[in-house]
Amino acid sequence: MPGSMPGLGGQGAPSGPVAVTAPAAPDLSPSRGPAFAPPIRPTLDLNQTRPDFPPPPPPNARTVEDFDTTSAEDRAEAVAAPVSSGERALGTTIATLGSPTDPGIWFKTPLVTAVTQGRIEYNGNSVAVELRPSGGAAGSGSQISLAAMRLIEAPLTGLPEVTVYAN
Repeated sequence: MPGSMPGLGGQGAPSGPVAVTAPAAPDLSPSRGPAFAPPIRPTLDLNQTRPDFPPPPPPNARTVEDFDTTSAEDRAEAVAAPVSSGERALGTTIATLGSPTDPGIWFKTPLVTAVTQGRIEYNGNSVAVELRPSGGAAGSGSQISLAAMRLIEAPLTGLPEVTVYAN
């Protein structure tokens, strides 16, 4: 059949080159509203972090050391002997590694409803952390910062069960 293409049945098949266009990208502009402009990289909620937290990792970070921007002083202060006055146990929870782009020594958990200072323990290791509410249901697990995970010597790919204390 003239004008037909093999394998297309010959009916209504184009006789010349076909222009292929890429699908239109979704409009993610802010003018479409917040639901249409998701962040490309997680952003920090400045209501949940202390102003003296370390800087975020560089965009070209690739190693654990690149992502952990805490200073030696930050780490030494976090692992100092805990002050037990006024401290109360909140419970135990399973933790996963949180976003490595979120700097500092923190712990997001459903065991708190407001940002507070506290401490976590794992296998005899203790570290002072900023406790942040996760917004999850009780028993839904927690997230731990890369720096805190390293300080309690938990495997980065593990699911450590930690005890949480609030000051």
